[in-house]
Amino acid sequence: MGQLTKEQALAFRKRWQMVNTAESRELRKTSFAEKLQQTDALMASGQALGWNNAIDSDEAELWERWQQLREKYRG
Repeated sequence: MGQLTKEQALAFRKRWQMVNTAESRELRKTSFAEKLQQTDALMASGQALGWNNAIDSDEAELWERWQQLREKYRG
């Protein structure tokens, strides 16, 4: 692939600005409950992959807070 022209670069930038605008709009529409559910799914994926095996004391406190949020949300 050759070098981009100035016009191509500007068009590329404009497309990504449109993507960012659309993504921001979607995120604003997403409810807190749905965001919490998505975050919970990501955290569970990390646990399943063993990414939290070496937790230091600060991280342990954050995991405890996360667990409290999860329990309050789920009732």
